[in-house]
Amino acid sequence: MAQAGDLLDRDQFSCSICLDLLKDPVTIPCGHSYCMGCIKGCWDQDDHTGVYSCPQCRQTFSPRPVLGRNTMLAEVVEKLKKTGLQAAPPAHCYAGPGDVVCDFCIGRKLKAVKSCLVCLASYCETHLQPHFESPAFKKHKLVQATENLQEKAMIQSQLQQTEKQKQLGETQRKSQQRIQEREKELQDLRQAVQSLTRSAQAAVEDSERIFTELIRSIERRRSEVKELIRDQEMAAVSRAERHLKRLEQEIAELRRRDAELEQLSHTDDHIHFLLSCQSVCTPPGPGDLPSITVNSHLSFEA
Repeated sequence: MAQAGDLLDRDQFSCSICLDLLKDPVTIPCGHSYCMGCIKGCWDQDDHTGVYSCPQCRQTFSPRPVLGRNTMLAEVVEKLKKTGLQAAPPAHCYAGPGDVVCDFCIGRKLKAVKSCLVCLASYCETHLQPHFESPAFKKHKLVQATENLQEKAMIQSQLQQTEKQKQLGETQRKSQQRIQEREKELQDLRQAVQSLTRSAQAAVEDSERIFTELIRSIERRRSEVKELIRDQEMAAVSRAERHLKRLEQEIAELRRRDAELEQLSHTDDHIHFLLSCQSVCTPPGPGDLPSITVNSHLSFEA
């Protein structure tokens, strides 16, 4: 039981970075405690980002928290040291000859249990925990701890490259197939456009031919109607002119007879009056002129 209690005490007062008893212990805002030098060393590496995190719970802080020595915790650690308690882990956790060491242990190195092919680093059980707890390490590839990490990472990269090349080849094949399909669609569409253009041109030419023939037919009909109207006009005018001439002749004859009657009515020669009266007083024969009516608004029908 005493050994279990000692282990509990060691866990409570050990730095999770160096795994030794706390030296100049400081407690950061999240509540975890570290050696002053250990946490400063970790945070110095994050100065370029301006964001600092707890190595255990990964809680972030900005700006950088001011570190102050936890006096009470320091006194407790000193008492633990005086009682002879050690914060060291079992001996089998330390790296021995031929073992892969943890790249993040400060001081005496612990035996690495896993290597990360992305970080190109090896981790002990404690320093490996962020890879299981933080989403930032979710896609990192962990393998059994190995010394030839660079070589293994290269092999892994080659395997990944081979797999990616297969994926790339499949993607390229699908892309080329899609290009061929689109080129076929493009060719079909161009042929459809050409066919449409030819059909439209043929329709235009047919309409031009039809309307040209229609215009010619109308022009011929217009010429025929015009000629017919002129013929009817000439016939009507000719009839009217003949009738006009005969009317003028008749009027002249009537005026001549009227003058003779006027002269005869004033003569004093009774014998001459009687002889002339019979011939002059005979009325002209019945009019043999045809009745004709000239309409100035003639209607011409084709």
